[in-house]
Amino acid sequence: MIDLALWLKWLHIVAVMSWMAGLLYLPRLFVYHSKVAPGTEASETFKVMERRLLKAIMTPAMVVTLLLGIWLGVEQGQWTDAWLHLKTLLVIVLAASHMMMARYVRLFAGDERPKSETWFRWFNELPTVLMLGIVFLVVFKPF
Repeated sequence: MIDLALWLKWLHIVAVMSWMAGLLYLPRLFVYHSKVAPGTEASETFKVMERRLLKAIMTPAMVVTLLLGIWLGVEQGQWTDAWLHLKTLLVIVLAASHMMMARYVRLFAGDERPKSETWFRWFNELPTVLMLGIVFLVVFKPF
């Protein structure tokens, strides 16, 4: 007999890993991109890298992550669990950071420099902090 929840968890974890890889890498690209002059070969290379990472990996992985997460919550009947409410809030903030990154990709593509290198270095830490909170809630289910 197939345990649907196990397959959903497996796919969810793979999608989360793919999404997180992008969430951790894209802001680092912004750090480097913000240091090069618009119109240079390096800037054009960063534009391609950022666009491909966002469109080919991050956004599809986010969509799959969110859909499978909802499906898992329904399949396992966990929507009344308080830990899942907080996890969902943290995931919403993570998705919002993804949307901010998508905006920065568009701004960099237009040769703008939306924030400083230092700002992007700090912004790069947000997905890590959110990930730590999300994984803590999933593993320990404290409430």
